Amino acid sequence: MKHVAIWHEQMGMTPTEIVATYPTITLAQVHAALAYYYDHRDDIQAEIEEERRFVEEMKAKAGPSRLEETLKARKANGSDDTLPPG
Repeated sequence: MKHVAIWHEQMGMTPTEIVATYPTITLAQVHAALAYYYDHRDDIQAEIEEERRFVEEMKAKAGPSRLEETLKARKANGSDDTLPPG
């Protein structure tokens, strides 16, 4: 349900676009989810923010990924990041 709210509120998707992108959800379900969201907006926004903070905390604890380290090292070495032809 909060995913529908995020898609609609933060990503600007219309209910019809949500159904087109996620066909396992019906238009009636999208409208029901949005109605629930509008009735409980503060609680749901607080839950979304709490989850965002948790994710950021876990990312900070985990440190950079191998990919991030590799890209940082390449950039520091002046390595060309373009792909070879063909």
